[in-house]
Amino acid sequence: MSRTLTFSLTLLAMIAFAGNSLLCRLALKDTHIDAASFTSIRIVSGALTLWMIVRLRRGGYRRSWRLGALPTSLWGTHGAGGSWPSAFALFAYAACFSFAYINLPAATGALLLFGAVQATMIGYGLWTGERLRVLQTLGLICASGGLVGLMLPGISAPPLFSSMLMLSAGIAWGVYSLRGKGTTDATGATMGNFLRAVPFAIALSAMVLPWMSLDRDGVCYAIASGALTSGIGYAIWYTALRGLKATSAAAVQLSVPVFAAIGGIAFLGESISLRLLIASTAILGGIALVIVETPGKRT
Repeated sequence: MSRTLTFSLTLLAMIAFAGNSLLCRLALKDTHIDAASFTSIRIVSGALTLWMIVRLRRGGYRRSWRLGALPTSLWGTHGAGGSWPSAFALFAYAACFSFAYINLPAATGALLLFGAVQATMIGYGLWTGERLRVLQTLGLICASGGLVGLMLPGISAPPLFSSMLMLSAGIAWGVYSLRGKGTTDATGATMGNFLRAVPFAIALSAMVLPWMSLDRDGVCYAIASGALTSGIGYAIWYTALRGLKATSAAAVQLSVPVFAAIGGIAFLGESISLRLLIASTAILGGIALVIVETPGKRT
C-alpha cells in the first residue's frame, strides 16, 4: 500500500472516529435514547451496512435478497471474516463508550479514549520488542502525569466512573485495533466482527429493558454512528492498519481529540477548560514524544 493511500485512509478514519464521539454525545445529551439502545442500534446498523458492502463487492446482492436467504446470509457468520474475541472487544468498546458519554463532554471523552488506546498499543509495541529512549521515557511520564492531573478531584474534573468507563473503552479499542493488523480482507473482517457483536448488544439491551428509551432523533444518530462513522469508518481503519506500525497507528490517533474538541465547540456548544487544555497538552505531547522515533520492527 502506498504512503499516500495510507495517509488518506487514515485521515478519513480519524474524522470518522471523532464523528462517533460527537454523534454519541449529541444523542445522549439532546435526545431521550438510552445508552444500551444506542449501542445496539449502532452495532446492528454497522453490521447491516458492512454486509451490504461485502455482498455488493462479491456480486451476491441479488441472490442475498431471495426469500429465505436473508436470515442465513446476514446473521450467520460462516464464511465471514473476523473472530469472536475481536467481536467482543468491539462490543466492549462500544458499550463502555456509550455509557461513558452520558456524562462526559465530547473532547474529554475523546482524550481519555485515545489516551488509553495509545497506551495499549504502545504497551503492545514494547512487549513485542520495541524499546524507549530517554526522551521517550520522559514523554511517557509526562503523558501519565497529564492523565492523573485530568482525573484529580476538583470542580472541572470529569466524573470518575464515566472516565473509568471511557478508559476501558480505549483499552478494548486498542485490543481490537491490534487484532486487526495483518488482515487481508479488512471489510470482510470488520463485517464478521460486527455480526458477531450483535448478540452481545442484544443481550445488553435485554438486561436493561425496563429502562429502555427511544426517540426518532436518537435512533437516527445511532444509525448514522453505526452505518457511517463505525461500519464504514472501521473498515477504512482496518485497511489503513496494513500500512502502519503499532506505534504509528497509535500516533495518528492523537488527532482525534482535537477533531472532537473542535466539533464539540461547533456543534454541541461545549467549552474547553484550562484543566483539559493543560492535560491535553501533557497527554498528547508526551505520547507524541514516545511515538515519533520509537525504534522497533515493523509489524
